[in-house]
Amino acid sequence: MVRHSSRIELKQSAYKSNINFIRKKIGEKPILSSVVKANAYGHGIESFVPMAEKCGINHFCVASSFEAEQVLRVCKKESHVVIMGIIYQEDIPWAIENDIGFFVYNYDRLPVALEAAKKVGKPARVHVEVETGANRTGMHEKEFPKALTFLKKNTECIYFEGLCTHFGGAESIANQFKIDMQHKRYKAALKICKEKNILPELRHIACSAAALAMKDTVYDMVRIGVAQYGFWPSPDVYFAHLHETNKKSDTSLKRIFSWKTDVMDIRKVDQGEFIGYGTAFQATQPMTVAVLPLGYSNGYPRALSNRGQVLIKGKKAPIVGLINMNLFMVDITHIPEVKVGDEVVLIGRQNNSVINVSSFTNVTQLLNNEMLSRLPAAIPRTVVR
Repeated sequence: MVRHSSRIELKQSAYKSNINFIRKKIGEKPILSSVVKANAYGHGIESFVPMAEKCGINHFCVASSFEAEQVLRVCKKESHVVIMGIIYQEDIPWAIENDIGFFVYNYDRLPVALEAAKKVGKPARVHVEVETGANRTGMHEKEFPKALTFLKKNTECIYFEGLCTHFGGAESIANQFKIDMQHKRYKAALKICKEKNILPELRHIACSAAALAMKDTVYDMVRIGVAQYGFWPSPDVYFAHLHETNKKSDTSLKRIFSWKTDVMDIRKVDQGEFIGYGTAFQATQPMTVAVLPLGYSNGYPRALSNRGQVLIKGKKAPIVGLINMNLFMVDITHIPEVKVGDEVVLIGRQNNSVINVSSFTNVTQLLNNEMLSRLPAAIPRTVVR
């Protein structure tokens, strides 16, 4: 099989450690739903889902029916999938046929789900998402009682699997007043369910930040995205954890991801010569540079031109010149033993040195999630121990 110009490795033992840590935080009872939208935050759905199942995860949340189908191709029969975002009307029968749950955030979707369920001959599994203050998706309070009446009338064809909402900014202490208000509105929706005598099987509102920092938001299920991949949702959540545990630092969440390539060529550059396109870098002395076979088309941010670093032979090699579509150069003058074909770490550890995702994100103003989720699906992902 021909090789891609770079590769991603996912560390099973680090993932297991993350799940154990999250479990300690949330307790044994709630379902831990793994959020694998955006190609599992760039980690790759096809490699990641079986890896999660090995650690006892059997519930997955996605953003679209397209992603749900990707999960379905690789997950075990007993695993559950829920679509939190877009599901086109024509895909609803397919979702029902495959026992896939989906969020309903307006009343009009319910009669459509009912018709599809009748045609398929199986109940639709719906999670009613209520609007609590994020003003993104969510059923407005004026529609909600009518929706519950509809669900109660059609229990044979529509299964009220969940009642949920999404917090708009739980990772920041500055948003606490807003999160408290959202939680209060969610509780009011739950109260209406009790009054109408129709209760969901699952109550779920907590994302990674809420699950780790706000115990009162942990109900029957939590939707864990960024934390399972080894990232603290924010400094606020990390410092809240340190305060709670009376620790000075904590490495409980471990990055499971490393990104690697190989040296494609080595070149000698004379003093005064320019490296790469334009005049962005001029050699101030005789230099040796390594050419690497990837660039911004492979998800390596162009903003790291003349600013980023990679690891070769356990040493940091600075990027010189502009990052091209599918090539960039690094200075290896100080690492004379480098040869063509040597492994290069773009993100991850080599010997005692580390390049973190934050090295990218601090310089480029990208979020960790943004950086990772932009990595092309074509890069092969492999699970290692």
